[in-house]
Amino acid sequence: MMGGGFGGFGLGMILVWIVIIGAVVLLVRALTGGSPGAWTAGGKSARQLLDERFARGEIDRDEYEEKRRLLQ
Repeated sequence: MMGGGFGGFGLGMILVWIVIIGAVVLLVRALTGGSPGAWTAGGKSARQLLDERFARGEIDRDEYEEKRRLLQ
């Protein structure tokens, strides 16, 4: 008879941890602006990343201009 009570306690603890982890995730998203794009590449736009790649010499002028046209 007493074994049934412990199952409920374990389930309750799992739910408590889910709520705590969910609250932390929501807090972090709220503090960082909450936009999914801000999590990638430090919040830089695709155009800024393209400009940086060209400046570092990772892509040539033709590829840069083609990708720039596609982004516009």
